[in-house]
Amino acid sequence: MKPPFKLLGFDHVTFAVGNAKQAAVYYQKVFGFDLVGYRGLEQGDRQTASYVLRQNHVHFVLNTPYTPTSPLNDLLKKHGDGAVDIAFAVDDAAKAWEHTTKHGAKNWFEPRTLEDDHGKVVVSGIHTYGDVTHTFVQRDGYKGTFLPGYAPAKSRGETKPTGLLFIDHIVGNQPDSEMEDVVRFYENIFGFHRLWTVDDKDISTEYTALRSVVVADDNENVKMPINEPAHGLKKSQIQEYVEFNSGAGVQHIAMSTNDIIGTIQQLKANGAEFLTVPDSYYDELPGRVGDIEEEIPALQKLGILVDRDDSGYLLQLFTKPVQDRPTLFFELIQRKNARSFGKGNFKALFESIEREQARRGTL
Repeated sequence: MKPPFKLLGFDHVTFAVGNAKQAAVYYQKVFGFDLVGYRGLEQGDRQTASYVLRQNHVHFVLNTPYTPTSPLNDLLKKHGDGAVDIAFAVDDAAKAWEHTTKHGAKNWFEPRTLEDDHGKVVVSGIHTYGDVTHTFVQRDGYKGTFLPGYAPAKSRGETKPTGLLFIDHIVGNQPDSEMEDVVRFYENIFGFHRLWTVDDKDISTEYTALRSVVVADDNENVKMPINEPAHGLKKSQIQEYVEFNSGAGVQHIAMSTNDIIGTIQQLKANGAEFLTVPDSYYDELPGRVGDIEEEIPALQKLGILVDRDDSGYLLQLFTKPVQDRPTLFFELIQRKNARSFGKGNFKALFESIEREQARRGTL
């Protein structure tokens, strides 16, 4: 089924955070984002403070509630800081809402038009897994900073860009036995296809395992891996996430770079924390992935992982969780024509996460 609207890609991701002003500084100083927009009391918003961050085509919006009755407080109490809305750029926000709600999506808000001196934007919204939502954004040539109602803003101090270009994919974790329902949801409302699938026979360690299906649009501009835990001897990182997040939610956001070595070097210099793998991983790397352009000692020094598929190879690295709850983290990825998601790295990645779980006392 081809929907009657075009899905153009990821527009932005909105986060609920306890203190957006402070979180904005973290994302500027560590990840190299620029502050470009703000909305709050000064713009007449008595409910929410919002900070818009940008690095090339990656846009994050950090929201904090002003009042105890704000629905954001319910999200923060239940889930902690995290991604709560994945916004898609579309050619027709009204058609996107009409089609998706007709085919099973729960309404969040009906199409509405936002206008200011820089033009107009049409937005609408639906619910997806857990408490996560999707906003449809139809910009119609809008020339403003972000959306009508936001004032331009600038970073107060120096930021050091880290080479983040765009969002490659966004991963959603589900409780056990709920993955297939979510996959069918995306197939039914968007016409997504199954791009990549793994199960516990493909991805497991001595202790833990997972199942994952990646759904994507026809052009593969939007890729959404959907995970669930598989049974193992001990608690998997997917189950740990579900427990600390109090249900399904966004596990990680993968951001693309054209120079992952330079990106990781700058991120580490800025203070980002990453998972680590043992040196033995790199002893086996040449035989597993074949010839690559990068020098293995340089990858080993930074802990960068490599995997190959039929189309090419990819390089990736994962941060540790960026808040105290072991929930949301980020992936940095550079694709050298590869279309997959690093299946060959999952064992090393899971073992690294298990070491962190053991330190937290949750393995």
